[in-house]
Amino acid sequence: MVTLSAIVAPLGRQIHRHLVKHVRSPRWIPSRACNLSACSSKLAFSQVHPMWQEPLAIPGGDRQSPIDIVVRKSVFDPQLRPLKVQYDPRTCQQIWNNGYSFLVEYDDTTDKSTVKGGPLEDQFRLCQFHFHWGENNAWGSEHSIDRRLFPAELHLVHWNSDKYSLFEEAVIEENGLAVIAVFLKIGKRHEGLQKLVDALPAVRHKDSLVEFTKFDPACLLPENIDDYWTYAGSLTTPPLTEAVTWIVMKRHIEVSHDQVGRRLICLGNARQEIKGIFFP
Repeated sequence: MVTLSAIVAPLGRQIHRHLVKHVRSPRWIPSRACNLSACSSKLAFSQVHPMWQEPLAIPGGDRQSPIDIVVRKSVFDPQLRPLKVQYDPRTCQQIWNNGYSFLVEYDDTTDKSTVKGGPLEDQFRLCQFHFHWGENNAWGSEHSIDRRLFPAELHLVHWNSDKYSLFEEAVIEENGLAVIAVFLKIGKRHEGLQKLVDALPAVRHKDSLVEFTKFDPACLLPENIDDYWTYAGSLTTPPLTEAVTWIVMKRHIEVSHDQVGRRLICLGNARQEIKGIFFP
């Protein structure tokens, strides 16, 4: 277990620092309880993606994510406790196409699906997971390891249920969120993932939503979850709040080339090529 702090330079530097404080305004709270717009790219049709045209899309602050993790500069912390992940597949509710990607959403009104331990002082509830990918299998992850990128990156998003009553409150607080990041590599077929792959055609259109139950996200974690890097960072998409404790798994999971295909999907009234993850 390795801690990265000031020794790892964020990719986003301090630009318009004063914008950060405006995140606390209620108008910047997501309209959905677990609304993290997981965008595959900042660009669409060679223009700035609409999601990045909001004022708060300009990174500001001292702990912006993602970062490049420099392994030789990471520091082992023997004080970190074992990471305890407890997910109940029955809390899985639905898949939602938000126009940028798809989110698998979970019931976060109870403590049935949680993570605690490791760098976390409190208990955090799982609310959703999503993926980030690129135009090809050479790159796609948000974080990098010694400048090395991976085909895709999974984010399991949790919020601090010990200190806050709702995700909307946690997302604007310093210790509000915990995100487990897992890198994906091309290799053998991932049997646990296939149920999700098979369900995705039903959410081909923007704002489409389909019931999706009894999916255990623990199957998407590597075998040794106590081998990770951790640092204090931010959301990687607007509003870029510096509320996230990142837990980046050192070990990747494998998925087959077929499970990471590319496909034209329909987003609202416009057709846009979403290149990458899980559109068979």
